[in-house]
Amino acid sequence: MTDATMTLDDAGEGARTLHLSGALTVASIGSVAPEMAAIEPDRDLKIDLGGVDRIDTTGAWIVHKLLRDWEKAGKSATLDHASDDAKRLIDQVAANDKPATRRPPHGNRAIERLEMIGGSVVHAAHTLGEFLAFLGQTLVALFQTIFERRPLRWNAVIHQMEVVGANALGIVGLLSFLVGIVLAQQGAVQLQQFGAEIFVVNLIGRSVIRELGILLTAIMVAGRSGSAFAAQIGSMKLNEEVDAMSSIGMSPTEVLVLPRVIAMVIMLTLLSFFGAIMAIIGGGLFCWVSLNISPASFVQRIQEVTPLSDLVIGMIKAPIFGFIIAVTGCFQGMQVTGNAESVGARTTQSVVQSIFLVIVLDAFFAVFFTALGYV
Repeated sequence: MTDATMTLDDAGEGARTLHLSGALTVASIGSVAPEMAAIEPDRDLKIDLGGVDRIDTTGAWIVHKLLRDWEKAGKSATLDHASDDAKRLIDQVAANDKPATRRPPHGNRAIERLEMIGGSVVHAAHTLGEFLAFLGQTLVALFQTIFERRPLRWNAVIHQMEVVGANALGIVGLLSFLVGIVLAQQGAVQLQQFGAEIFVVNLIGRSVIRELGILLTAIMVAGRSGSAFAAQIGSMKLNEEVDAMSSIGMSPTEVLVLPRVIAMVIMLTLLSFFGAIMAIIGGGLFCWVSLNISPASFVQRIQEVTPLSDLVIGMIKAPIFGFIIAVTGCFQGMQVTGNAESVGARTTQSVVQSIFLVIVLDAFFAVFFTALGYV
């Protein structure tokens, strides 16, 4: 590889000519770059690249910088005998010669953390306020529909009941059945050590009917239907269909939110009962196959050890979970702004917040009913 060399033809009063030759690469151009930078842009300049046998991005940048400095100084600078490759590379470097955004210097780390935490708290408080306002608006519309006999879109309610409930029977039933088997198997492994495998029936009956059947069904429905509510309403927001409803005097709460809330409340109650039955069937099947507990004995035992209050408590929680899941999904859909990315983000938030609220409410109900003596 030949080193880069330069010769400045400065004779006469006309344009000067800078002859460059050799390799204008990062490895060799350092020998001539200071001399090139020292040339004063006080006269026109021709840059002769006829002797250059190789050029890379660094060499192209040095040549482009000369051309740029002469242009700023109001003098003419032109390339002479440049190859097509050299011209193309210099043009690309010139096209990308743009000011870069510099990251501001870091301040005090502790203050930055405090600002970030404070901003998150303010944002959470603002979101909570908006959610409570939306919840109140939904309750007002629901009470007006019930007590003031305002029209309800029953076709939409029936459609949502089919989507939320009937279409989810398969997945809810299968997963509940499998959970029942797992619960029975894990309980049997522990209780067999004490010769108390008969108590697997107690474990299945009480945990499924009172807690797990309802909770697992609510989580599955939150992921399946709550997210769908957010995505559907969010897409309508992007297409300005929600604004169009408001502009022609239709309430988006009555048209979009109420049918979904009513359908979710009814269907989650039914799905929870269905899921609990499927989990009991799964657990009973395992007891029959692995523990030699016949189906008749299993059913008789589960009737004896499972109080009716467990079923009542589960059926009290299910519609409340359904209401929270539906309101959260619709609320996140109404918060969509901008583009499709916002729809995805709000859909994810609806699932996370729904599951979080359901688990918090379940913990509250567990403590509440235990305090009332329903243990």
